[in-house]
Amino acid sequence: MLSQEEKQIQRAVQEAFPMAEDVDWNEVYQRIIYRYSTPHGLEHVKEEMYKLEDKGEIIIHHIKPYNNPVEAQTLNGSPKKIPTTKLWHHKSCGQCGHIPGYPTSVFWMMNKLEIDYLDEPHQTSCTGWNYHASGASNPVALAGVYVRNMWRAYETGYFPLIHCGTSFGHYKEVRNMIILHKEIRDKLRPIMRKLDMDIVIPEEVVHYSEWLYVMSKKAAQQKKYNLDNIKAAVHTPCHVYKLVPEDTIYDPEVFQGRRPAAPSGTVQNFGAKLVDYSTWWDCCGFGFRHILTEREFSRSFALFKKVIPAVEEGNADIFVTSDTGCVTTLDKSQWAGKAHGFNYNLPVLADAQFAALAMGADPYIIAQIHWHATDVEGFLRKIGVPVDDYKEKFVQYLQDLREGKAEPQYLYPKHRKIDFYLSLPDRVKWYKKDVPK
Repeated sequence: MLSQEEKQIQRAVQEAFPMAEDVDWNEVYQRIIYRYSTPHGLEHVKEEMYKLEDKGEIIIHHIKPYNNPVEAQTLNGSPKKIPTTKLWHHKSCGQCGHIPGYPTSVFWMMNKLEIDYLDEPHQTSCTGWNYHASGASNPVALAGVYVRNMWRAYETGYFPLIHCGTSFGHYKEVRNMIILHKEIRDKLRPIMRKLDMDIVIPEEVVHYSEWLYVMSKKAAQQKKYNLDNIKAAVHTPCHVYKLVPEDTIYDPEVFQGRRPAAPSGTVQNFGAKLVDYSTWWDCCGFGFRHILTEREFSRSFALFKKVIPAVEEGNADIFVTSDTGCVTTLDKSQWAGKAHGFNYNLPVLADAQFAALAMGADPYIIAQIHWHATDVEGFLRKIGVPVDDYKEKFVQYLQDLREGKAEPQYLYPKHRKIDFYLSLPDRVKWYKKDVPK
């Protein structure tokens, strides 16, 4: 016989997870934990990492007190340190190319929160997309790209923050490979020394959505619009939480710890109501190889397996996610469905855009909703954003730029000449402010 308290908990769980009875939880956890986890366990990998540091084999880029770290709990209960300031931005090829309002929203929020950051002009692609899509490259080359980018962050003194979910998952796998395989390090070290670098590994691999989540309660204090009437469905990107899943952060306050804390917790902390839907665990349809070879599969999967369940089961007003491929696929696949009479038009935003818009960011200059295929304006009108005023100012701004009557607006001071800060070995002096302008 259940007690009153147990019955109350049971009712709350059923209300929060109406689709839970349709999900085989054992299958889900088996697939997440045992298929994608590193066979050595994350704690073991970190222990080995510190042993290599003691032997002088690698350099660890430690999170310092000046990074103001916040501890979050991972899937296996181990704490993960999330630095909150003095951050080095490892941007995303896809974000910058397809959803430019995604990284600008991150920078805009960091300005609002007075976060110290460096938008690195020397960062390269992580090459993860190439690897996952085509299987090209080799372990030493992948490790070289990773270490080269992490060295750049290390020498500036800013801690790396990874924007792309693919880069995030890929880098965690590469980190584990470097630590656990001496033969990789032996081949990698002479290559890095030719570049006047060494093997440097950050103490944690941190995704921007983790930063946003731990900062979201503070950010929400600057919220300009009321989201109480908004129902939000969340899609957590596969590469964020299914690659090295034991490194994913969870919080009992977010879906009772049954979903990754980010981005669900961010949406929750901004006041929107999270809704459940039966296909929350599924991929958005992007994948990698099939977006290149079977594009219609991606489009139909995104519509029928994600968008339609989010609308019909969760009655969602908005779809929020935290990766380049997911925003692109869930948003831009909907026009294909519209051509066949499936006009669901569920706006899709990155958590950074969602939060920035709630804080009053310009929908066009900052969040750049005009790059989206779905109608985001309807969602903005629902929360009270004066869309028409913003649009009129944006059109005038573009006209003034064309006629030379206005200067481009920058989110941070422009970098100096590229040939100046590319020079070796003093390539970071420009930032240390000890060289003449």
